[in-house]
Amino acid sequence: MQIVSDRRALHSIPELELQLPKTMEYLRSSLQGLNCRLFSPTAESLCAWFDFGAESTLAFRADCDALPICENTGAEYASTHPGVMHACGHDGHMAILLELARRLDAKKENKNNVLLIFQPGEEAPGGAKPICDSGVLAEYNVKAIFGMHVWPGLPKGEIFSRPNELMSSGTEVTVDIYGRSAHIAKAEQGVDATAAGVAFYTRACEMEKSYPAQVYRLLKFGKFDSGTVRNALSAHCHIEGSLRAFQEEILAQMQSNLRTIAAEIEAEFGCEAKLHFSEGYPAVMNDPALYAKLREAVQWNELAAPSMTAEDFACYQRCVPGVFFFLGLGDVPALHSDNFDFDDALLCKGADLFETVAEVDV
Repeated sequence: MQIVSDRRALHSIPELELQLPKTMEYLRSSLQGLNCRLFSPTAESLCAWFDFGAESTLAFRADCDALPICENTGAEYASTHPGVMHACGHDGHMAILLELARRLDAKKENKNNVLLIFQPGEEAPGGAKPICDSGVLAEYNVKAIFGMHVWPGLPKGEIFSRPNELMSSGTEVTVDIYGRSAHIAKAEQGVDATAAGVAFYTRACEMEKSYPAQVYRLLKFGKFDSGTVRNALSAHCHIEGSLRAFQEEILAQMQSNLRTIAAEIEAEFGCEAKLHFSEGYPAVMNDPALYAKLREAVQWNELAAPSMTAEDFACYQRCVPGVFFFLGLGDVPALHSDNFDFDDALLCKGADLFETVAEVDV
């Protein structure tokens, strides 16, 4: 199957972030000759527009970048670029859109024009926003946009989604607490940054747990460094974590609560507590009206709860209504692992769904 050949060819040439010359050349050469207009709204992105003479356009997006991981699959189509691997399935996402392009090329008519977006930089630094900022969605009168991610752990070949919350926002939290070092025998002369850090950590976790279960959110800390030797109070505590939510007001409230906790720690311990939040991706929120409209014509499985991982597809949904899907891969290694691989024949299920969606009057 050509969709399998595409996936394996793309898997062997993974590239990072916004610089994807070999990947884009493969995509461009695969699309040339089809009845579509090829153009690049931003550097290292590629779009294919299929004009069926309709008033509006439906867009479909595939992310194209890989990860800085040394591949350990042993596959015959393994990465030929040392230290770089398609460990998140973006090779499969591209193959699905190439298959959709071939199917669109074979059609004489369709209810909608179709815009295919091949996007760099989803993993980092974020390639969706520049494409949105280019104005391409308005220029081609995009009415709605759709995306998909292959997903380990869900039943093989089954499609999943849910209305509203699907994938969370992603904001990194960095805490630096500055105290004053002193020998533990003269602890009264110092300010213990470790104790202050433990108090911050404990109160932050309690704050996160205070929200009701129906409010999807997450605050976890994965790194805690403090001190230099065992018999001296720490002068500096460094904590790193992630804050995730779906509603912007919940995210803002939790950030405000963390600032309040930091101020309390300063006052109680006599230390300095500095708090920094990165600007992460917004949440993937499936438009409920569009979701319901699609369900009249297309069938898939509904997830009971969202994923707390982040995805920059959310940027498109801030411009036009959108729905994002998961394609189940079954029991395979986790995303971002060095042995991640899957049955690429399953990708046809994704192309089938997108072909049906492209024909729906939304």
